[in-house]
Amino acid sequence: MDSEHWRAVVTAAQAGDRRALDELVAGWLPLVYNIVGRALNGHADVDDVVQETMLRAVGNLGSLRDPDSFRSWLVAIAMRQIRDRARRKTPDRLEEAPASDFADLTVLRLQLEGQRREVAEAVRWLDDEDRQLLSLWWLEVAGELTRRELAAAVGITRQHAAVRVQRMKERLETSRGIVRALDGACPGLRELTGRWDGRPDSVWRKRLARHIRGCGYCGGTRETVVPAERLLVGIALVPLPVGFTLSLAFGGKTAVAATSAGWSAKLLGALTKPAVAVTAGATIVAGGAYVVTQPPDAPPPRAAIAPTATATSEPPRTSAPPAPTPRSSPSATKKTDPYGTVVDAVDRAPDADTPPAALPRRPESGITSTGGPKAVMQHRGDRVTLTGRGYVLVRWQISPASRPGALVMPSWTGLKGRLFHVASGGSRRMDDPLPGAPNGYATGMGGPGIGYAVLPPGTQQMWQNEYFYLDGTVTLTQNERGCDYGLIVFPTDRGAVAEDIGQGPPQGAIRYGLVRDTGTDSAPVPQYLTRETPADPATVPQRSRV
Repeated sequence: MDSEHWRAVVTAAQAGDRRALDELVAGWLPLVYNIVGRALNGHADVDDVVQETMLRAVGNLGSLRDPDSFRSWLVAIAMRQIRDRARRKTPDRLEEAPASDFADLTVLRLQLEGQRREVAEAVRWLDDEDRQLLSLWWLEVAGELTRRELAAAVGITRQHAAVRVQRMKERLETSRGIVRALDGACPGLRELTGRWDGRPDSVWRKRLARHIRGCGYCGGTRETVVPAERLLVGIALVPLPVGFTLSLAFGGKTAVAATSAGWSAKLLGALTKPAVAVTAGATIVAGGAYVVTQPPDAPPPRAAIAPTATATSEPPRTSAPPAPTPRSSPSATKKTDPYGTVVDAVDRAPDADTPPAALPRRPESGITSTGGPKAVMQHRGDRVTLTGRGYVLVRWQISPASRPGALVMPSWTGLKGRLFHVASGGSRRMDDPLPGAPNGYATGMGGPGIGYAVLPPGTQQMWQNEYFYLDGTVTLTQNERGCDYGLIVFPTDRGAVAEDIGQGPPQGAIRYGLVRDTGTDSAPVPQYLTRETPADPATVPQRSRV
């Protein structure tokens, strides 16, 4: 997060700025929710601990001397509340099951697959102390915390933190082995677990780990085990559940008592005055209640409404529309460029019953991918590097039911050679109406029942399948923020491209595909493409720089 921005926000909130306080809560509540949720594994006390953490943070905000240390200060408060909750546990509450298993929430809300899913589920097998540490280490490797902040939150030195983290990681790897084994079909393991009630604990972790060490079937790894820290790099925070309510009202305290506890008069006024603002899908309402919502009566973005077959695709908007983006034709761009003279065109949806033009032939020797034949990229920071000469399919999966909102587009970086956007297919554009759409959907971009994925102004509307031709090397990075989306990247060939785009309404598709390739170096290049390798790929500008 931008440290200068948050320093200004903290300073303004300390001075009693209501909007700054709203932004502060909206910006940092997800971090606290993830720390507490993972440390307590979704126990019924999660909401209470999150609320107490934010209440103490807001109430003591005036005592924070250095706004730059707000994040580490807030995390330390959260860890104290977690430890206080552990000390307060009574025997009758020790056996309570989680209200909503946080491992399941992590898998479902972030759509984790494979070994990422395995790591999330392995958390269930850790003891409370390890789970508390993992809740911080997970965010450290995901880029949300630093090691210094982790050590400060736990109250130990960085050297001691390194030792503690290493021991926790060893137990996490043991737990990952248990998750893998339980997914298998070992007869000996089935016999051993016949007496198990299905609830992970340290006793059964030791029993199952002992079995795995001595079992040729369970101990045999059938795929390369990727270290947990590599799996968690760039992973998103688990989003707050819709309807999550955080009351920041000072309840039964009198103004005098609240002030003596460190609440400034300005902050008290901010918390007790009605409605502040809607910020990032959340609102502080009268009495200081913070509610994560989707405004139910908000109209969908204009361009996200299902278009007719001949409608022009314009980017969905949530604010005042920018100046119109010209609908470029090949002749509208610079003719002096030797490569990629058609760039960044916002195009018109073709008629559904119009077959595509012939796909030009380009030389193919094949594409190699660091993600293998099927690279699944579902989280911010996921990336794949493609090398060779041939065709690549990028398949879009948008999940506004999980998290709608502004969509930060993926970017192509480090290009060496040439990259063309040659065709679009998959039987539909993502803004096409979906016949019989379930669960609040109207199009692939969402619907009034769940909200819409919103493209940046001027961004070309993508299809389910987008095809590219590469002659060289380039890296594609998933930049998910806001709306939940995923990409699957497949090296492919011209024959598969032509077959896909040739499927039309007579074969049950919504529309035929679209050929973009001119067969020359004037073919379109993708938006968000650069030959540079920026530290943050999400900063690549929309208009390609090649």
